[in-house]
Amino acid sequence: MSKTPTPRTPPRLLRVRRTQQLTPHMRRITLAGEALSGFPPDSDGAHIKLLLPRPGQIEPVLPTLGPDGPIWPPDDIRPIARTYTVGRYDAAAGELDIDFVLHGDDGPASSWALHAGPGAAIGVAGPGGPPRFLPDADYFLLLGDPSAFAVLAAVLAALPERARGHALIEVPDHGEIQALRHPPGVDLRWLSRDGAPAGSSTLLLDQVSALSLPATGLSVTLAGESTQVVALREYLLKQRGVPRRAMYAVPYWKDEHTEEDYHAERHRIMDAFELGQVAQQERAATTFTIKETLS
Repeated sequence: MSKTPTPRTPPRLLRVRRTQQLTPHMRRITLAGEALSGFPPDSDGAHIKLLLPRPGQIEPVLPTLGPDGPIWPPDDIRPIARTYTVGRYDAAAGELDIDFVLHGDDGPASSWALHAGPGAAIGVAGPGGPPRFLPDADYFLLLGDPSAFAVLAAVLAALPERARGHALIEVPDHGEIQALRHPPGVDLRWLSRDGAPAGSSTLLLDQVSALSLPATGLSVTLAGESTQVVALREYLLKQRGVPRRAMYAVPYWKDEHTEEDYHAERHRIMDAFELGQVAQQERAATTFTIKETLS
């Protein structure tokens, strides 16, 4: 018996309801709109595609659904696509939170978030991606940087109060540290690289190397800058014997690379991770695959 395919949903055109500056370099933007109706519950920490307006556009020109997949507008008006993470979805309030790391106008997503005020329009496709943690694990290890804050926060919020483990989050400087709810048995540590480039830092690897980890029953949530994610994943696999199935390990970005530049390499890395079905799920943002969005 063949499995019924998941119905496709066209991208949603949403608008800014409010903004909140969380740290000097992170801004939370709350989106709302009638198109948000039906957004899947339990999506906090899941991947989404943001479809940004091009320069000179008031709102993005979104693709439509055809019988064989998305039908994109011509290149000169095609929206700019970026991969992000759901910070919070509140169905009752009709709100979707997305956290943006700000780096001025150097990058379309940062530039949009920097200037977007109430009513500004953006497209959202998804959510999708692999499971972010193993809920039945005995010990939880969470690792990441500001780009992974949403997924780490979502996992910590979903853990039972009895959960044990470590959450290690690297930030550019102490000004980026945020208050974060976590079970009392999970040791939360903030690591500042004091302005050093993200790709050159070994703070997370050094800290993980010093941890006493259980031999079994471990769940790893690992995301952030590519060089760090690859190094940490290889260490956990080869030196600590953590099974692939116990790891969510996704490189979200690469230092000094745009998403277009990093797109092919990111897929190569995910293929090399040999995650089987998880790798396929990571690529499929439920409604529009990464390949479809960026091709």
